[in-house]
Amino acid sequence: MVRVDGSDVDGSLIRVRNLDKTYRRGSEEIHVLQGLNLDVGAGEFVAFMGPSGSGKTTLLNLLGGLDTPSAGSIRVGEDTVTAMSGRRLTGWRARHVGFVFQMYNLIPVLTAFQNVELPLLLTNLSRAERRRHVETALSLMGLSDRMKHYPRQLSGGQEQRVAIARAIVADPTFLLCDEPTGDLDRKSADEILGLISALVSEHGKTVLMVTHDPRAAEWANVILHLEKGALVDSPQGNAGS
Repeated sequence: MVRVDGSDVDGSLIRVRNLDKTYRRGSEEIHVLQGLNLDVGAGEFVAFMGPSGSGKTTLLNLLGGLDTPSAGSIRVGEDTVTAMSGRRLTGWRARHVGFVFQMYNLIPVLTAFQNVELPLLLTNLSRAERRRHVETALSLMGLSDRMKHYPRQLSGGQEQRVAIARAIVADPTFLLCDEPTGDLDRKSADEILGLISALVSEHGKTVLMVTHDPRAAEWANVILHLEKGALVDSPQGNAGS
């Protein structure tokens, strides 16, 4: 279930209402998002498309609590993200959000295992528990034989798999993927998208992805376009189902 009309929908995991984001450049106001509404149910795979500067990454940053809106509200489950600040918001992000970026953001002096383990160092898990979580996440990404490899010893596709393993290792509520295949060749991109799709279909994860690539967007259950700061259904999408 995905809706963009702002009507109340029972059972929404993510609920966005009247979201505005305005930036100031000198005396000029730049309205990136205007009155945006969005409902996403658990287990959905949503792709956001739109031209550069349309606010796609801004929307992901707001959903993940990395930025604050100028107006409006974001609710995830029972938590009103836009009412949080400081340490509480940091803790919420660590528990509920997995981030996947275009450039992987791996630490080059750490092995694949150590990169994936990083988010767990902020938890109360024991060393043995952390190891089990990391091994499970890397196994899901097909990297059980690459745990001790450093980023420089991996292909781009393998680096992105490590980044996805890091994003899911703490079993977050949802994943935010910002151009996750933008730096990959077609074959590697399709492999990564297949893995993300499997996280949705086989493990019930909720995924929200920004992409410029129509072929990447086709992997999603729903395609939405940002136009003039608001979301609209794609003709190929199935929003509202």
